[in-house]
Amino acid sequence: MAAARHILLTGGNSGIGFEAAVVLCRAGHRLTLPCRDRATAEAAGRRVLERAGTGLPPVPAVCNLADLESVRACAAAQRARGTAIDTLVLNAGLQYAGASEPRRTAQGHELSFGVNHLGHFLLAHQLWPLLAAGRSPRLVVTASEVHDPTTAGGKVGAPAGLGALAGLVPGQGTTLVDGSAPFSADKAYKDSKLCNVLFAREFARRLEARGTPAAVIAWSPGLVIPPTSTGGFWRYSRQSNELGQRLFALAARSLLRLTESVENAGALLAALAVDDAYAASGFTYFRNRVTAPGRHLFEATATSSEGQDPELARRLWEASAALVGVGADRP
Repeated sequence: MAAARHILLTGGNSGIGFEAAVVLCRAGHRLTLPCRDRATAEAAGRRVLERAGTGLPPVPAVCNLADLESVRACAAAQRARGTAIDTLVLNAGLQYAGASEPRRTAQGHELSFGVNHLGHFLLAHQLWPLLAAGRSPRLVVTASEVHDPTTAGGKVGAPAGLGALAGLVPGQGTTLVDGSAPFSADKAYKDSKLCNVLFAREFARRLEARGTPAAVIAWSPGLVIPPTSTGGFWRYSRQSNELGQRLFALAARSLLRLTESVENAGALLAALAVDDAYAASGFTYFRNRVTAPGRHLFEATATSSEGQDPELARRLWEASAALVGVGADRP
């Protein structure tokens, strides 16, 4: 069994993150679970400990990824607490499928980009001193295969693509990252997952350049649809999409058998966070892909071609730093 680690995990109150937290708590690891408000964080900790049946009570924290001021306050509180972080897991995410108009964060950024990428970018930036002080530091970022237009999920609808980052001009109020129109919430989500991949790649490169290499992992859990398909991850989707979402979930889960269970995906995330098998320094992308109905293969693989572009990764990092108001030189 892996030695006990301190893991800060976003999105631990539902879905994959919750299942991962249960596995990690049961194995004796120390958890900090930031959620969008105190009540949610405390309730998540109680439910994790109850499901785990043993382990240390998770420490609640407040971090609303849709508000950069909340992210800063969360990071400041963690730095004041002074506990080193061995693994930082950036797992929280949202999608508001089917919307034709953008929703916004507190600072005016498009919501899926703001939460899935920008809030996490700032959190990682601000928590770097604690992660650097950790034992064999590791960063895990939950991305998705839809970042890659050649995959089954990536082929549906408009493909991911960041172009020249025209939508990230400071003060513009991000809509689509590439600046294209009309708005598509589905493309915005795919683009945010491509941002996750590029962020992880650039994070690893910067650590290597500093002479402090660490394990940086981006991963795709596969198609995971919780039993309640309109809660949690889907909480921002339109009510009018509910029937379509339920029919899609039924077909994918029961008829085509393309989905991965929340429990299995959570176990994969827990392993990425702590197992020695995933401790190698540098950037790695893991994908949980379908090989046959009801069967998956979890393996290291290449990202999309755009996800391999080092210059795009650098420019996204610099643009993101400008949007959140921090220096682009850390880590």
